[in-house]
Amino acid sequence: MTTPDPDGLLAEQLLRLTRRVHRIQKRHLEHRELGITPAQSRLLRTLAHWGSPPRMADLAERLEVVPRAVTTLVDGLEASGKVRRVPDPANRRVIRIELTDDGRGALRELRAARRSAAEEILAPLSEDQRKALGGLLDTLIDGTPVQSC
Repeated sequence: MTTPDPDGLLAEQLLRLTRRVHRIQKRHLEHRELGITPAQSRLLRTLAHWGSPPRMADLAERLEVVPRAVTTLVDGLEASGKVRRVPDPANRRVIRIELTDDGRGALRELRAARRSAAEEILAPLSEDQRKALGGLLDTLIDGTPVQSC
Protein backbone atom coordinates (compact mmCIF):
# COMPACT_ATOMS: atom_id res chain seq x y z
CA MET A 1 0.00 0.00 0.00
CA THR A 2 1.39 3.39 -0.97
CA THR A 3 1.17 6.39 1.29
CA PRO A 4 -0.22 9.65 -0.07
CA ASP A 5 2.34 12.24 -1.11
CA PRO A 6 1.16 15.53 0.47
CA ASP A 7 3.87 17.56 -1.28
CA GLY A 8 2.90 16.02 -4.61
CA LEU A 9 -0.74 16.93 -3.97
CA LEU A 10 0.23 20.51 -3.08
CA ALA A 11 2.36 20.79 -6.20
CA GLU A 12 -0.54 19.58 -8.34
CA GLN A 13 -2.92 22.03 -6.63
CA LEU A 14 -0.52 24.91 -7.28
CA LEU A 15 -0.19 23.97 -10.93
CA ARG A 16 -3.97 23.67 -11.33
CA LEU A 17 -4.47 27.06 -9.63
CA THR A 18 -1.83 28.66 -11.86
CA ARG A 19 -3.57 27.35 -14.97
CA ARG A 20 -6.95 28.55 -13.67
CA VAL A 21 -5.57 32.02 -12.91
CA HIS A 22 -4.06 32.18 -16.41
CA ARG A 23 -7.34 31.14 -18.06
CA ILE A 24 -9.42 33.62 -16.06
CA GLN A 25 -7.00 36.49 -16.66
CA LYS A 26 -6.92 35.69 -20.37
CA ARG A 27 -10.74 35.72 -20.49
CA HIS A 28 -10.90 39.06 -18.68
CA LEU A 29 -8.24 40.44 -21.02
CA GLU A 30 -10.12 39.23 -24.11
CA HIS A 31 -13.37 40.70 -22.75
CA ARG A 32 -11.78 44.17 -22.79
CA GLU A 33 -10.86 43.69 -26.47
CA LEU A 34 -7.44 45.31 -26.15
CA GLY A 35 -5.89 43.02 -28.74
CA ILE A 36 -3.01 42.27 -26.38
CA THR A 37 -1.70 38.79 -25.72
CA PRO A 38 -0.71 37.69 -22.20
CA ALA A 39 2.97 37.85 -23.26
CA GLN A 40 2.53 41.41 -24.56
CA SER A 41 0.74 42.27 -21.34
CA ARG A 42 3.71 41.04 -19.35
CA LEU A 43 6.09 43.11 -21.49
CA LEU A 44 3.99 46.26 -20.98
CA ARG A 45 3.89 45.70 -17.20
CA THR A 46 7.65 45.14 -17.15
CA LEU A 47 8.28 48.23 -19.27
CA ALA A 48 6.18 50.36 -16.92
CA HIS A 49 8.55 49.61 -14.01
CA TRP A 50 11.59 51.18 -15.68
CA GLY A 51 12.51 54.75 -14.82
CA SER A 52 13.77 55.39 -18.34
CA PRO A 53 13.21 53.45 -21.57
CA PRO A 54 15.16 50.17 -21.48
CA ARG A 55 17.05 48.45 -24.26
CA MET A 56 15.56 45.31 -25.83
CA ALA A 57 18.35 43.26 -24.21
CA ASP A 58 17.35 44.65 -20.80
CA LEU A 59 13.74 43.60 -21.41
CA ALA A 60 14.81 40.13 -22.55
CA GLU A 61 16.90 39.67 -19.42
CA ARG A 62 14.14 40.87 -17.09
CA LEU A 63 11.52 38.71 -18.82
CA GLU A 64 13.94 35.77 -18.93
CA VAL A 65 13.42 35.19 -22.65
CA VAL A 66 15.64 35.30 -25.71
CA PRO A 67 16.03 38.73 -27.36
CA ARG A 68 14.21 37.51 -30.50
CA ALA A 69 11.08 36.91 -28.42
CA VAL A 70 11.18 40.52 -27.20
CA THR A 71 11.61 41.76 -30.77
CA THR A 72 8.44 39.93 -31.82
CA LEU A 73 6.48 41.30 -28.84
CA VAL A 74 7.73 44.85 -29.42
CA ASP A 75 6.91 44.60 -33.13
CA GLY A 76 3.29 43.76 -32.32
CA LEU A 77 2.96 46.42 -29.63
CA GLU A 78 4.61 49.03 -31.86
CA ALA A 79 2.22 48.19 -34.72
CA SER A 80 -0.72 48.80 -32.39
CA GLY A 81 0.77 52.07 -31.09
CA LYS A 82 1.40 50.88 -27.52
CA VAL A 83 5.20 51.29 -27.58
CA ARG A 84 7.76 53.00 -29.76
CA ARG A 85 11.42 52.52 -30.47
CA VAL A 86 13.52 55.58 -29.64
CA PRO A 87 17.24 56.20 -30.13
CA ASP A 88 19.42 56.33 -27.03
CA PRO A 89 20.52 59.95 -26.52
CA ALA A 90 24.03 58.85 -25.52
CA ASN A 91 24.56 56.24 -28.26
CA ARG A 92 22.53 56.47 -31.44
CA ARG A 93 23.27 52.82 -32.30
CA VAL A 94 21.25 51.74 -29.25
CA ILE A 95 17.46 51.57 -29.49
CA ARG A 96 15.29 51.89 -26.42
CA ILE A 97 11.61 51.00 -25.96
CA GLU A 98 9.15 53.40 -24.39
CA LEU A 99 5.45 53.33 -23.63
CA THR A 100 3.15 55.59 -25.63
CA ASP A 101 0.02 57.25 -24.26
CA ASP A 102 -1.96 54.36 -25.80
CA GLY A 103 0.35 51.94 -24.00
CA ARG A 104 -0.25 53.67 -20.66
CA GLY A 105 -4.01 53.51 -21.30
CA ALA A 106 -3.72 49.82 -22.13
CA LEU A 107 -1.83 49.27 -18.87
CA ARG A 108 -4.71 50.82 -16.92
CA GLU A 109 -7.12 48.46 -18.68
CA LEU A 110 -4.80 45.51 -18.03
CA ARG A 111 -4.65 46.33 -14.33
CA ALA A 112 -8.44 46.52 -14.21
CA ALA A 113 -8.70 43.15 -15.99
CA ARG A 114 -6.26 41.59 -13.51
CA ARG A 115 -8.21 43.00 -10.55
CA SER A 116 -11.45 41.61 -12.00
CA ALA A 117 -9.83 38.23 -12.49
CA ALA A 118 -8.46 38.26 -8.94
CA GLU A 119 -11.88 39.15 -7.56
CA GLU A 120 -13.39 36.21 -9.43
CA ILE A 121 -10.73 33.81 -8.18
CA LEU A 122 -10.88 35.01 -4.56
CA ALA A 123 -14.69 35.28 -4.40
CA PRO A 124 -15.18 31.99 -2.49
CA LEU A 125 -12.80 33.09 0.31
CA SER A 126 -13.74 35.01 3.46
CA GLU A 127 -11.73 38.07 4.50
CA ASP A 128 -9.82 35.99 7.08
CA GLN A 129 -9.05 33.33 4.48
CA ARG A 130 -7.79 36.02 2.08
CA LYS A 131 -5.47 37.41 4.76
CA ALA A 132 -4.17 33.92 5.55
CA LEU A 133 -3.65 33.18 1.86
CA GLY A 134 -1.83 36.49 1.41
CA GLY A 135 0.55 35.63 4.24
CA LEU A 136 1.20 32.17 2.85
CA LEU A 137 1.79 33.54 -0.65
CA ASP A 138 4.24 36.14 0.71
CA THR A 139 6.14 33.33 2.40
CA LEU A 140 6.26 31.30 -0.82
CA ILE A 141 7.26 34.30 -2.91
CA ASP A 142 10.01 35.37 -0.51
CA GLY A 143 11.14 31.81 0.15
CA THR A 144 11.45 32.57 3.87
CA PRO A 145 10.04 30.00 6.30
CA VAL A 146 7.26 31.13 8.62
CA GLN A 147 8.40 31.51 12.23
CA SER A 148 6.33 29.43 14.65
CA CYS A 149 5.36 30.82 18.00
